Amino acid sequence: MLRLGAIVEELGGKLCGDAERTIEGLAPLESATQAQLSFLSNPKYTQQLAASRAGCVIVSPAQRDAGLARGDCIVADQPYLYYARVTQLWKKQLGAALGPAIHPSAVVDADAVIDPTARIGALCVVERGARIGAGTTLKPRVTVGEGCVIGERCIIHSGAVIGADGFGFAPNGGAWEKIEQLGAVRIGDDVEIGANTCIDRGALGDTVIEDGVKLDNLIQIAHNVRIGKHTAMAGCVGVAGSATIGAHCTVGGSAGILGHLTLADNVHISSFTLVTRSILKPGHYSGIFPIDDNATWEKNAATLKQLHKLRDRVKALEKAPENKT
Repeated sequence: MLRLGAIVEELGGKLCGDAERTIEGLAPLESATQAQLSFLSNPKYTQQLAASRAGCVIVSPAQRDAGLARGDCIVADQPYLYYARVTQLWKKQLGAALGPAIHPSAVVDADAVIDPTARIGALCVVERGARIGAGTTLKPRVTVGEGCVIGERCIIHSGAVIGADGFGFAPNGGAWEKIEQLGAVRIGDDVEIGANTCIDRGALGDTVIEDGVKLDNLIQIAHNVRIGKHTAMAGCVGVAGSATIGAHCTVGGSAGILGHLTLADNVHISSFTLVTRSILKPGHYSGIFPIDDNATWEKNAATLKQLHKLRDRVKALEKAPENKT
């Protein structure tokens, strides 16, 4: 449990209400009880704020009066960010015992370098020459391949594989000849990698994940990809080999990025979009065919196949003498 006064003392913000009120948990507006703290970050949910039974709600300065009308509130410039920091404080104050720094079931090569403040979970594997930085946590069943480097304060979730071989094969008379992957993976500081995400080692140079990158679950990062600082990717994104993605980008769930392309800083890709060309100008890009009933979708899909013929017909009409001025 935490007092509202203690939360504000730690995180700032302005408390409008009872500093001695005890908070026993965090919850959404619609389900929060008198013993719980909630937040309002989007003004379109103001109606839910009025009806909420939460003991206290985090609101923006613009929503201060609405927050006070229903009870105690904490006023913060960025309610969602404030909420995120409350979750961190909650886990810090109420978290379970950490247990051993390296779980007895983990397999750590004698030539790996593990910072004393790092934590290695159950059934993890850390191979020869790998380096794990200060404050980093490997959740259960993470594999870090040989020679890979993970920076400080990273969190790698269960089942992630860092440094498997990239997909490299040379054709040989109808068969395939393996190209040994001789690079590694270098991950910066404050990176979080989701469960069962795979980051392949480079073929020659390294695959690079820069500081502050956030990767969701089930993402595939191929060999020699470079991802810039503070870029975030949602679940099931696939990035093909040697793509370069800038800083502060976002990539929606199940989007795909083809190999050897470049995305500039501050490029934002919508979910399910397939990126087939480099994007050198910041902005929001989408390539999604909207959902429809199946019969209509099939008609539209068939029409799309005829677009090139229709384009040629329009060009021919535009060139016709009777259409020239």
